Amino acid sequence: MSADAITLIVGDEELLVERAIGDVVAVARADDPETEVIDLGPGGLEPGRLAELTSPSLFGSGKVLVLRAVQDLGKDLSAEVLRYVQRPAEEVALVAVHHGGAKGKALVDGLAKAGARRVSCPKVSKPGDRIDFVRAEIRRAGGKITADGARGLLDAVGNDLRELAGACSQLVADTGGKVDDVAVARYYRGRAEVSGFAVADKAIEGQPAEALEHLRWALSTGVAPVLIVSALAQGVRGLAKVGGAPRGARGPSLAKELGMPPWRVDRVQRQLRGWSGEGVARALSAVAEADAQVKGGAADPAYALEKAVAEIIAARRIRTRPGA
Repeated sequence: MSADAITLIVGDEELLVERAIGDVVAVARADDPETEVIDLGPGGLEPGRLAELTSPSLFGSGKVLVLRAVQDLGKDLSAEVLRYVQRPAEEVALVAVHHGGAKGKALVDGLAKAGARRVSCPKVSKPGDRIDFVRAEIRRAGGKITADGARGLLDAVGNDLRELAGACSQLVADTGGKVDDVAVARYYRGRAEVSGFAVADKAIEGQPAEALEHLRWALSTGVAPVLIVSALAQGVRGLAKVGGAPRGARGPSLAKELGMPPWRVDRVQRQLRGWSGEGVARALSAVAEADAQVKGGAADPAYALEKAVAEIIAARRIRTRPGA
């Protein structure tokens, strides 16, 4: 059996927990294909059963014993587990899964003191963490993804890690490994698809062909015009907010002050390099006009949005007049 005879998995992100367990099983079965896996859910361990399950097999095959929700074992069973890990069975790999938090901390500390290999599987809940997850998944599948592509995939697929992992694997297979926002839009057209934020980003960055392509795809797949104009408004207001921040303000403190996630502040700061104050003001005016037309029942909302996108791109080229 592997030198990592005891593994402590801490966290409640289901996909990551299952992967960590699967890794232990894979290592054990690479050494002994006949390794038995015993997976005990909450309440599955009774007094004395641990000794029974870890006793040598008549056939000499190894075991992987998975104890889930060990934070709920209670004092006596926790003590039994800690006694076992002082002298673990040679042919058994023990995996203890703890959801995290203070409950059962004595058991976690005892396993760590006994030399358990720790695997952290915290909940992936923040937008920045999910982007990191997407990038890691693409690398795991053998590919690379741009920052825009990672954010686009989150917009298209949502926050479920299993769906994201599957999408990452499929994208690498379909694209040959180089994934960007165009590839994401192409393969995921028809889902939460090309969002209004993708349209806004391309317009603000002065990319007319891409902005109009994203806009037409979004409209053709059912994204409501009011959501697109809202995204345009948020994008341009973001320029105004970040551009108006005190000089020298940066990092998490700036993000907190502006009420924006740090990754978004970073992106807006990059986008601002092509803008003047007068240009931002003109873009805000264009968005306000589009908002009034779309919400006022314009005969052709698509035309109103295309016009707004064109005016935002034109506004980006405005340079502040001397003395303004």
